[in-house]
Amino acid sequence: MPEWLNIFLRSAGLFAITLLLARLIGKRTTSRMTFFDLVTVIVIGVTAAAISLGMAGSTAGGLITLAVWTVFPALIYVLAIKYKMVRDIVQGKEAVLINHGKILEDSLLESRLTPEDLLSELRRKSVFSFADVEFAVMEPSGEISVLLKKDSRPVTPRTINLAAGRDSVPQTVIMDGIIMDEPLASMGLNRKWLHTELEKAGVAPENVFIAQVDSTGQLYLDLFDDAILAPRPKARELAYYTLKKCQADCELYALGTQDPEAKKMYARSAGVLADIVEETRPLLTR
Repeated sequence: MPEWLNIFLRSAGLFAITLLLARLIGKRTTSRMTFFDLVTVIVIGVTAAAISLGMAGSTAGGLITLAVWTVFPALIYVLAIKYKMVRDIVQGKEAVLINHGKILEDSLLESRLTPEDLLSELRRKSVFSFADVEFAVMEPSGEISVLLKKDSRPVTPRTINLAAGRDSVPQTVIMDGIIMDEPLASMGLNRKWLHTELEKAGVAPENVFIAQVDSTGQLYLDLFDDAILAPRPKARELAYYTLKKCQADCELYALGTQDPEAKKMYARSAGVLADIVEETRPLLTR
């Protein structure tokens, strides 16, 4: 048998075997690989290459080595799931690098990080001052997790006690100029509604590259012609300002009328509208 054919057959067989053994080890993204995972992958790869090229001495010995470096890590992963002590040995422990804005030099030394490395990792998290960090922890995978101080965290509806409406996944209702009926139906809409909204925007369906409808029924358009800007939906803003105007009108009527019953009615209506405006504001003004 020619040497090239022998190498080809060995390599093809090892490819299938290595693929099977990799599935036995389990799924693990490269970003979550520990040093032990990296060593295991390198040894398996080098061993498979050596067997393919006939550099492993004997094929049987190479396959045994390959099996050992596959089965043993798989068993260790099973033990690591059950026992924390094994996890600490194999994966290592997390290390606190910053505590209440104070950099812990000893932890940096143990983690083999320079101050420049730490600052670079913080910048990757969009943090440019270590004084803004409450805690920074190096995970066993080498990833650094950062918790900002309360006065440096981005404002969210929860921090300002603002109720936020629930969102759902936007549905694509037009793609490449073709109307998609199933997403429309899932939103409780139909083609008549879509054509009405397109007429408001002054756009024909065949000129739309992608159109999506969000959870509030707003239609967003992207046209084939990038030189033309699609109009931004304003239904929510108009609804909000219409409610505010009705509230203001009721308050004005309550002040202007001399009839006690009408004054009470307008004042009561203004109060109801004020409650509605407050409840719908997170949804209509986002």
